[in-house]
Parts: sequence; C-alpha cells; structure tokens
Amino acid sequence: MLKSFLLFAAVVLLVLASASAPARPPQEANQAGKKPTADAMTKAKKVYDLDCAMCHGATGDGKTDLAKDMQLSLQDWTDPKALAGKSDQQLFDAIRKGSGKMPPEDTARATNDEIHNMVIYIRKFAKDQPAAAPSTDQPAAAPAQPQAPTSPSN
Repeated sequence: MLKSFLLFAAVVLLVLASASAPARPPQEANQAGKKPTADAMTKAKKVYDLDCAMCHGATGDGKTDLAKDMQLSLQDWTDPKALAGKSDQQLFDAIRKGSGKMPPEDTARATNDEIHNMVIYIRKFAKDQPAAAPSTDQPAAAPAQPQAPTSPSN
C-alpha cells in the first residue's frame, strides 16, 4: 500500500511540475537567430502571396482594391517607418492570432517557423525599396546672410 501511495504521489508531483513550468511560446520554438534558407523564404513568399497579398498588396503597400472595398487603411510596408515601432513578436502575434478584420493564420496553412520567416519577408519590403533621391523640383535655399552687428543708440 505504501508503494502505491508513493507512486501516486510521484505521478501527481510530476504532473504538477510540468503544468507549472513556464511554457515556451510556440514562435520561440523555431531556430531563432538562424538566417532562413532561400527555400524557407520562398515558402514565406508563397504563403504571403496566397494569404496576405490580396489585402496588403504584392509589394506590401496596402493599396489593393479589396482593402479599399473593405474600407481598410493598411500601413504601407514599403515605408521603413511603417514597421519600425513593431517588434518581430508583435508581427508574429498579429499574423498568428489575427488583428482587427485580419483573420489569423491557421497552423495547418503555416507553421510557426514559416510565420517567423514571413515576418522577415514583410520587413524586406522596406529594405527592397530604392533610397529616395533628393528632390530637384525645388531650388536649394540660399544660405542665410550673417547680419552685421548693430550698435546701441544713445
């Protein structure tokens, strides 16, 4: 009887210990810090093209007919400032869980590693844009002329 009790107690403690251990978020299960392969980025592009481009646009500019029809004002991801304040975790969560009218990305359609690679793919939209050339439409302002010091009047 004592053996049965000890075995039962050990099983209960094991279950409690595993239940109370902090769960590792699923997106951290990927090989964080590793650069994705070309095949992984091709897969991320394919998932983006199938599931995201209809609203966000093929280039990530957010200017699609569907977005207009749904009265969505989507960020222009080709602008480097658009995602500057968003962490990879925030983007991952928005894709995996959905955000507003955006549906979540089902695990059957994309694994956590594929979502992680899609975040990298989305961030590349701004990096792939050519640097803005200085505008030549406006003439350059003339340098300010220094003023001669004035003497106080008596």
